[in-house]
Amino acid sequence: MEYTTQMDAARKGIITKEMECVAAKEHMDINELVKLVACGQVIIPANKNHKCLDPNGIGSMLRTKINVNLGTSRDCVDLDMELDKVNNAVKMGAEAIMDLSSFGDTQKFRRKLTTECPAIIGTVPIYDAVVYYHKALKEITAKEWLDIVRMHAEDGVDFMTIHCGINKATAKKFRADKRLMNIVSRGGSIIYAWMEMTGNENPFFEYYDEVLDICREYDVTMSLGDACRPGCIMDASDISQIEELVTLGELTRRAWEKDVQVMIEGPGHMPINQIQANMEIQKTICKGAPFYVLGPLVTDIAPGYDHITSAIGGAIAATYGASFLCYVTPAEHLRLPDLNDVKEGIIAARIAAHAADIAKGVPGAIDWDLKMDKARRVLDWNAQFDAAIDPEKARRYRQEAKPEKEDIEQNDKKHAGILCRQEIHAPLEPGRGGPHKKRRRHKGHDSIHGETALKAGKVGHTA
Repeated sequence: MEYTTQMDAARKGIITKEMECVAAKEHMDINELVKLVACGQVIIPANKNHKCLDPNGIGSMLRTKINVNLGTSRDCVDLDMELDKVNNAVKMGAEAIMDLSSFGDTQKFRRKLTTECPAIIGTVPIYDAVVYYHKALKEITAKEWLDIVRMHAEDGVDFMTIHCGINKATAKKFRADKRLMNIVSRGGSIIYAWMEMTGNENPFFEYYDEVLDICREYDVTMSLGDACRPGCIMDASDISQIEELVTLGELTRRAWEKDVQVMIEGPGHMPINQIQANMEIQKTICKGAPFYVLGPLVTDIAPGYDHITSAIGGAIAATYGASFLCYVTPAEHLRLPDLNDVKEGIIAARIAAHAADIAKGVPGAIDWDLKMDKARRVLDWNAQFDAAIDPEKARRYRQEAKPEKEDIEQNDKKHAGILCRQEIHAPLEPGRGGPHKKRRRHKGHDSIHGETALKAGKVGHTA
């Protein structure tokens, strides 16, 4: 093979089949895409062993992508149920699936994903190490941590979250900072606990070059985990978070030196007024590497509705530079998500991503809305359903509240068709609250200004 990773290929001027696929999806000139991949501002996670992958690019210049977290745990070891969630997530438009399995036959599930699922597959090797070795945490050696990384790479995983940034120096800052919520990252807390138990340096930081060599061999994208992400808005943008981000910036540079693709994981909980600044800081420190954010959740008071709090934050974050949104379900902070929770989380994340793409002027983003708008203009219900982000729910809601008399609706449709061809002038007489009654002929139709406008508003926006 003439290249090792997608970044290596781009730097050599080689156009891969993955690049061609991404360029077509993004309506982007292939040469422009190659430049962005070469400098690290766009990544194409594509493990050489993931043969059924449908490639996607991640970067602030591209459509905002979403990730769905799934996987087995001690409380739910049903592989078939998790696979149902995976298949539904892909059908609903998720570009990536992150396998967070921490119990049972984790390798079986992981290999099933990389042999059957076309979405980008991510994992957190730290979770699996505890399952795989069947021994106390403090007894796991540095070599064994790295061996798990290699195993995941061999299994075809496209990206791995590895918590390299919490080293002895950042851990010291964390202890001094006295956070309200401490460390809420599961992977971060595991490696921090191991460091405290053993007195050793974080093996993923100490042997970072060896980790990069594995990633380069299989073209695994490094997702630099944020062990110190804030777990509540009170901890947002604190010393621990920023200190770790600085470390991640240095680790990004070292990865690029070995042609390894990188993305940076970002804050979990954060007030709205801090989001833009955090995106700008990340872009500066990490030289434009794609930003992968969990939410951010903009308030802590909404258990059961955190798909909404995260969608608000995600839309803002993506508008200001985040490239990849990790979905959050209504079950966040409460329990493991069921199939409906997964659906609600995906839809919320996709809405946030699309809203941001409109704001950023991503090519083709607003065309989707135009399709809906044209259908609404003429009250074409089937076309509206087809254009909806969740057609099933739209159809169901409409069916539950159809007009008592279909002839009234048909008349409204006819009226809407007339109105859409008319130009409406001066609907209200200046200085008065009522309609202006002056009649005018316009394009073969007799319209009364004001009355027409009022009807247009009623017909166009009321079911």
